[in-house]
Amino acid sequence: MSLTGPPGQSQSLGPLDFDYIRALVRKESSIVLDGSKTYLVTSRLLPIARTHGHETVGALICQLQTTPYGELHTKVIEAIATTETSFFRDHHPFAALRDEIIPELVQRRESSTRTLNIWSAACSSGQEPHSIAMILRDRFADLKGWNLQLSASDFSHGMIARAQAGLYTQLEINRGLPAPYLVRYFSQQEDQWLLAPEVRRMFRFFHQNLASEWTIAAQVDILMMRNVLIYFDVATRRELLRRVRRILRPGGYLLLGSAETTLNLDDLFTRVLVGRAVFYQVTKGADR
Repeated sequence: MSLTGPPGQSQSLGPLDFDYIRALVRKESSIVLDGSKTYLVTSRLLPIARTHGHETVGALICQLQTTPYGELHTKVIEAIATTETSFFRDHHPFAALRDEIIPELVQRRESSTRTLNIWSAACSSGQEPHSIAMILRDRFADLKGWNLQLSASDFSHGMIARAQAGLYTQLEINRGLPAPYLVRYFSQQEDQWLLAPEVRRMFRFFHQNLASEWTIAAQVDILMMRNVLIYFDVATRRELLRRVRRILRPGGYLLLGSAETTLNLDDLFTRVLVGRAVFYQVTKGADR
């Protein structure tokens, strides 16, 4: 999840307009925008303004302020919270999943429940869960008889639609996708690449605002929640980690972004180095 981007076009956004957007985004998503993000608001909202017949972002904000909360407000919030992702992002976490974590979980469950639950939270346009799906198909074909519960969610309805479609540009393909996976699981559709339907269908995609009540019911073995905590205030971060403890199965793994940690937020997690990647587990005996 990223709130960085190129500077907006040469339109100034007044402090009252910015404060309105900042309050709207925080109320509906719990994302905190600091005062340095005026350029981001301008650059992200100008295309929406023009689509709706406005020459300036200020005029769009005026419409937002004078109409009941609805689809346009949702579109604005999702534009501000647009996520950043890529296939096999940072490499090391996926190597750890492939070589150590998934084999360990498979061995642990082979003679018992034969279940494996993975949740990719804040999945953006789907490269993270699709990377996991390709690993499962490529390296764990013997799991066909297992009960795999693979879920992926995002705050943005638009991102969920993109993830379900599995259609990516050449630039997105070039960002981290190994060539063997491109050959094995993608077909070219004019200037884009379409992920094979058997891979697209592996994950169930659904809308989820992580700051709202979580709708996922089953406990999970692996929770990918990368680059999310850094955009919330301390109280929200602590609440999210409390929910993680509740939903993470004993012995399960939490993956955060490289700039994130549970330190000074929740002391009931243990930092675990797996290969060259850092994961977190709920400390044994901790209150869930």
